[in-house]
Amino acid sequence: MLLRFGYVSIALSLWEASPSHTLTFTNWKKMDKDSRKEKLHHLTEQNLTNTLRALHYNIAHGIDIYRMSSSLVPLATHPEVKWDFVTPFRCLFEEIGDLVKKHKLRVSFHPNQFTLFTSPQDHVTANAILDMTYHYEMLEAMGLHKEATMNIHVGGAYGNKQEAIERFNQNFIKLEEDIRRQTTLENDDKTYTAEETLQICETHSVPFVFDYHHHWANPGEGDYRELLPRIFATWEGTGKPPKFHLSSPKSKKLFRAHADYVEKDFAMEFINALKNHGDSADIMIEAKAKDKAALKLVEELAKVRGFKRVKGAALEI
Repeated sequence: MLLRFGYVSIALSLWEASPSHTLTFTNWKKMDKDSRKEKLHHLTEQNLTNTLRALHYNIAHGIDIYRMSSSLVPLATHPEVKWDFVTPFRCLFEEIGDLVKKHKLRVSFHPNQFTLFTSPQDHVTANAILDMTYHYEMLEAMGLHKEATMNIHVGGAYGNKQEAIERFNQNFIKLEEDIRRQTTLENDDKTYTAEETLQICETHSVPFVFDYHHHWANPGEGDYRELLPRIFATWEGTGKPPKFHLSSPKSKKLFRAHADYVEKDFAMEFINALKNHGDSADIMIEAKAKDKAALKLVEELAKVRGFKRVKGAALEI
């Protein structure tokens, strides 16, 4: 089995490489028209350039899996700011897409926690559609809109989980079909278990991103290993291996928070469970140490009998 590992957004090994420089609406309002445009353009160019830096770093270090920042374009979805962020930076977007395709990297977005489809309030759903459309437009500009994915959580329960799931089913289909096709769902650490999220994925023919740490914090009933055949099945027809999330709890008290690195012993049970399913899987490391955590875990796993490191962040079992 081939396991590839990746990380989220910021390559900490690079100097000043954040792709998430932003501007608050309050500060934007204080500026004159020219200053607003100049600031938005400067920050967006900085974020896209730093994304390219991270991709080149990933290529050099054999890291094929990468989650891009959702904050590449400041104030892109604010109703009073909405601006054309594609035209001025079309070349940079295309350069990112060309690099991803040339080196067969797997990239994704993870819209923020407020992008949800379970709310009883219509404006929350409208904002979720706006945010998903923003992410999709960036993928279109990169030429990655048919291969990269956008991962979200189901949302809140609002006192009645079954009613909330029904609202999700009604609201999710308000998204354009092309956007739904690039969407994945993930179980969370408090509300929707792996089983519940998987059922929703099966209802909408959406791939399921299983988060092991979240399941550990919010297991529900039953053994997650029994769900793995169904989880793998949600990825059939996508042309991509199933994707999983992995992190370690920060402490016994802060068990939902992510630690700086992933404890090998915490990860081993999960990785051993994957060995019995499929030929390959991709694992997004969500540790605070980002790229350093992904490479460290691969290095540690490579010392285990039966594990062979075949790339900077890839193992054969």
